[in-house]
Parts: sequence; structure tokens; C-alpha cells
Amino acid sequence: VSGEKEEALFRMLGADGEPEERRDVPESSGVSSQPEPQVQHQLGSLYGVPWQPPGPPIQHSPADQETSAVTQQQWHLQGLGRSELQAAGLPEAQLGEAAESSPSFLLGSEVGQPYSSSPPSEEVLSLLRAIPPIPDEVVVRQKRAPHGSWKVGTLLHGKRVYAVAISGSTHHVYTCGSGYIRVWDESALQAGDKAPQAQLDLQDPQDCVVTCKLFPDEQSLITGGASQAVTLWDLAPTPQVRARLTSTGPTCYSLAVSSDAHICLACFHGFVEIWDLQNQILIRKHEVPVYGSRCVDITGNIFWTGGEDTTLYSWDLRNYQRLHQHDLQNEILSITHDPGEEWVLAGLRTSDIAFLHTRRNEQFKAVMKKYTRHHSLKFASCGSYFVTAIDTRLSGLEAPSLQKLFQIEESSGILCCDVSSDNQYLVMGSKSSAIVYQLLY
Repeated sequence: VSGEKEEALFRMLGADGEPEERRDVPESSGVSSQPEPQVQHQLGSLYGVPWQPPGPPIQHSPADQETSAVTQQQWHLQGLGRSELQAAGLPEAQLGEAAESSPSFLLGSEVGQPYSSSPPSEEVLSLLRAIPPIPDEVVVRQKRAPHGSWKVGTLLHGKRVYAVAISGSTHHVYTCGSGYIRVWDESALQAGDKAPQAQLDLQDPQDCVVTCKLFPDEQSLITGGASQAVTLWDLAPTPQVRARLTSTGPTCYSLAVSSDAHICLACFHGFVEIWDLQNQILIRKHEVPVYGSRCVDITGNIFWTGGEDTTLYSWDLRNYQRLHQHDLQNEILSITHDPGEEWVLAGLRTSDIAFLHTRRNEQFKAVMKKYTRHHSLKFASCGSYFVTAIDTRLSGLEAPSLQKLFQIEESSGILCCDVSSDNQYLVMGSKSSAIVYQLLY
């Protein structure tokens, strides 16, 4: 698809209430003006700006125009009540049609209004009494989004934290950088000077971890960076190396792990390594465009790559054929996806955020018009919100409405971020430490 046609496919969204003029910032801006001396030539510009998924139309006050909504066609009316349909702008004449297709109208025209029904028979009541209670752990509860955050502690890593991960089951934090990885237990999250529980020294003191991923069961961690190897770590009962997967490239810029933890993708300059994690063997060294290999992500049987050439590529993991390519007009700094693997989010050098549906030809773009050096994006495991960090600012946005939930301003650049799988903690990596916030509900 040509650039003109591709751009026409995007629906444009304003996503910043304080737009700034785009400045002539060099595209090759690095992580910091003074990175670790041994890895400066390898790291280059590894950090950038991610994007966020589209959502329904909502009304914002003038003071909260951080994001704007998409068109009404993105709403699914089946889940809306009458008052919500009216608020969404549906004409009164169409409410009847929506009522027929919406289960929420079966109980009456207003929520909570009873309707006439004959009482159950004694036989039915006896059957109901015989049903055992549902265990509390299997009850499906409504997804919540936080309304704020509270800074609880600082983890003194000692060097730049290029990658960070936090476990939801143990609340252990893993801060990664040059020479070592530090492990922090939950008691350190609410302290400012507590020593780490453990320090995992890298094989070579000059090695540097710039990307890491927790496995879905949170029992393993995989790391990559300037080390010519992807390292697999066992985290319990004691953190230790399980395997070093020797790479064919000098620097791994990005990692992605499949939802079943069977496949890992490691992104290098000009190619992606596809690893079988169970057997610890290299399945394939897959060539991708040299300037489209900064970042990688995986959704089902499709993996995605992007980089300096401004194009987002999708590939079939079964036959390794290229499926599509989308010209996003600006350098791609990061790629991620929502927990349901329906939307892929791409973050651009201009802070803009592109959203692409993984199964339908739907594309959206949120325009921020601000050049950035650092950007991280992380979806909460519940899927109801995500956090996005651009330079020194981190924002929590509700999904899919994109309504701003909270905002954090730090004094130094945010290099990475993560949210615990239980949605209780948020951790951010910066120039010498990791900052921990508790999310408020």
C-alpha cells in the first residue's frame, strides 16, 4: 500500500491536550547523553514512544483533553444501557432497535426494574438448593481501572535501569542494566534504602541487559542486550541461570515471548531469532529489513517488527511469509499489544501512537506532535487500562476510551516501565534507580 493510501486508512485522534511543535531532534538520539561507556556504541537509540488502543467517544472537560475519542462506529451497543446509548448520541428512535439486541434491556426499560414472572416451583427450588456455592477464586469480577497512584519507594540500582520487570505473585522486582541484574523483594518496595535481595552478575561485567520479559507463570525471566546471548533465568526458589542461548548478533534490542511461553523472538539488527524455549534450540534466523528491526512483538501466529524505516511489518510464524506492511510515516520505537492480542500498538518518534487490529483491517492513530527520546508502554493484565511513559511523564489511560486516569511526572527520563500482573504496583526505571508506585482504586 502506498504512503498516501496507507495514511488514508488511519483515523486520526488528538491525543495530547498540550501539543508542542515538532522540533528538529536527531532521529538517532540515544538513551542518555552519558550511557555506560562499554556499551555506548552498541545501544544506540533503543528507546522511543509507544501507542494506545482506540476507544469509544466520550466527553472531556477543557482541563482534561489529554486524549480524544474515536467515532461511534467503534462502540458495541450490546453492552450499553438506555441511558448510556443516549449519552453516546444514539437517537431515541433507534433505542428500540438497540434494546432488541441488548441483553441489558431484558429486565425492563430501566436498570433494576423488575418484570412479572411466575414463582419457581418447589422442584426448581430444591434443585437450586442442591447447587454447591461457587468458589471465590473462580468468580469473574468486573475489571477495574485505577484512579490514581502513590509513590511508595525507590530501588537504588546504582546504574541506568534499561529494563525492569515486576512479579504479581511475589511482588519481586528485577532491575536490569550494565554488569548485573538486581532482585528486590516486596519489603524493599516501600523503602528508600533497603539492599537488594540478590544481585545476579552477568557473565561478562561489560555485558548490558537492555530488554527483559517475565514468563506468564512468573517463574522465569529472559533477558537480552549487548552480550551476544539471550539468557534464560529460573527465579524460584533462588534466581539462577537456566540457559544461555548463544546469539548470532552482537546486540539484542527487543524480546517477545508467546502467551504459552513456548516461543521467544529476539530482535537483532537485520534479523529476528526464533527460539524454542522448551528445548532451548534455535528454530530459525529470520531476515527482516535492516532498518525495520528495532523492536518485535508476537500475537498468536503473527509476529511484528519495526524500526527506523517507519514501516510496521507483520509475519506469519508458521511459514515465515510477510503478511502486511504498514507505513506509519515516522520511526517506530516500540511495539506492544493488549492482553487479548486483538490490537497491536506502535510508538513513534513523534510520540504518536498507532493502533492496528490483528484480525481486521482497522487502523487508528493518536497524534501527539511531540518528538521524544524515551517511551515505554505496558498494558495491565486485566486489559482495562495501560500506562505510557514519554520522556519524564507517565500516564495511565483507560482502555478503550483513552480517558486519562492518572499522571506522574519524574525529574529524570523514564527508560522503561512495568505493571504487576495483580495490578497493584507500577515500577519505572531511570538513570540510577527504579521508582515504585502503588496503584489506587
